[in-house]
Amino acid sequence: MASPKFPLDRRELIAGLGATALIPALPSIGFAQRRSSLALQAKEGGIALRPGGPNTPVWSLGPPDLRFKRGDTVEIAFGNELPVPAVLNWRGIDGVPSAESLIARPPVVAGAKDTFQISLRHAGTYLCDLSLLGDAAGRPSQARALVIGENEAVAVDREEVLLIEEWRARTDGTAIAPGADPKDTSPVFTVNGMTSLELVARSNERLRFRLINACHRSAFAIKFENVDVRVMALDGQPAEPFQARNGALVLAPGGRVDAFVDATAPEGTTSSILLHDGKEARPIGKLIVSNEPPIRSAPLPPAPSLPSNGRPAQLDLRNAQRFEMPLGAPATDWVKPVNFAASAPPAFRAKTGRTVVLALTNRADIATVFHLHGHHFRLLDRLDDGWKPFWLDTLAIEPGQTQRVAFLAEYAGRWLIESVATDWAAPRLVRWYSVE
Repeated sequence: MASPKFPLDRRELIAGLGATALIPALPSIGFAQRRSSLALQAKEGGIALRPGGPNTPVWSLGPPDLRFKRGDTVEIAFGNELPVPAVLNWRGIDGVPSAESLIARPPVVAGAKDTFQISLRHAGTYLCDLSLLGDAAGRPSQARALVIGENEAVAVDREEVLLIEEWRARTDGTAIAPGADPKDTSPVFTVNGMTSLELVARSNERLRFRLINACHRSAFAIKFENVDVRVMALDGQPAEPFQARNGALVLAPGGRVDAFVDATAPEGTTSSILLHDGKEARPIGKLIVSNEPPIRSAPLPPAPSLPSNGRPAQLDLRNAQRFEMPLGAPATDWVKPVNFAASAPPAFRAKTGRTVVLALTNRADIATVFHLHGHHFRLLDRLDDGWKPFWLDTLAIEPGQTQRVAFLAEYAGRWLIESVATDWAAPRLVRWYSVE
C-alpha cells in the first residue's frame, strides 16, 4: 500500500525529474594520471528475490566493485561467457569514442573477448551494464556501479553506493528480461543485490550516498524519512549543494544522484528508506544511528560544492545548431540495438566547439527516457532564454511534452543516443550522432 508519509503519483514522479540545483560548476582543477586494468565478465549468476527461496537465475557482470580516480586510464578486458552476444553500455562516460557501444565496440559473441581503453575525465557516479542487447533476452541482467573518485579531499566520513534494480519475477521464482510481456509477474526491487539493506551510522557521522537507478524501465523516488538530504551531484556532475525537497530524490532509469546525509538523530533512531515508483511506496532499507560513541562532538558544517569537473560555465545559445528529435511513436528513425548499423544516417551532425540544442518531443502516450552518450547537457528553460543550473545525461519526458536541452560539442567522434518508454515491455531504441 502507498505510504501516507510519501504520497506520490506517476505524474508527480516524472515532474520531479526536473529538480533544480543553484549555480554552474566551478573552474577546472588539475589531476594526476594513472594507468589501471579491469577484467569484466558477462556470465551466469543468481540473485535472491524470495526470502528463504533459491536464487533466481540472472546474467551478471563482474567484478562488483568498479572504483578508480579521475584522470585514470583504464584498460578494459571484457569476456563474454553468455550463450548470446553481449556489449558493455557505459552511462555517463564522456569523450571516449573508442569505447562507444555498438559503434566502436560491436557486440562480443559468445566465448569471445574484447580489449580497449577508457580515459576517465570526470569524477562522479556512473553505471556499466549489459542493457543494450538485453531486451527479451534469455534472462535479465545485473548492472555495476562505476565510481570515479575525486583527487581532492571530500568532507565525508564514508561512502555508500545504493545500486537499485527492478526485477519482474514469476511465481516459480524465475524472472523475465525487459522488453517481454510482464503478465503474471510482480515487481521486486533490490538494493546492491538485496531486497532490504540496513546501514548503521555513528552520531554526527557524514555519509555520501551514491544513488543509482539501474532499473531497465522504471523511474522512482527515494525518500529518507526524517532525514535532511543534501544533493551534491546529478548524473555524475557536481551541483551547488541544495536540500532535497521533503528528503526525496527522483531518478530516471539510468540516472544518478550523489547526496550527503548527516546522522544527527538521537542514538538508536531508525529512519526508513522508501522507494516510490508512482504507484506505491515500499521500504527498501533502514538507516540506524548506533549507540556507539559519536564520531565527533558536533555535526560537520554544511559541505561545500564537490570539486569541479571543468564543465563550461556558459553556452552560446544564440549561435547554436538546432535539431528536432521526436521520441516515441512512430519510431521510424529509431531502431532496436540488435538492428543498429553505423552506416545508417546520423540523427544530426554537430561542429566541434559549437553549442547544440535538441528539441525532444515525446509522441508516445507514456513517459519516455532520453539518454545521450558522449556529452552531458543542460535542461533549457521553457522560453529557451536560459538553462537549469545542473548537468544531466538522462531525461524523462512526459507524454506530449517537448523539452529542450543544450550541450557543448566538445568531443569529436560518433556517439549513441538511447530512448525507451517507462514500460517493462517497451523496446529500447537507439540512434547515433556525430561531432566533427
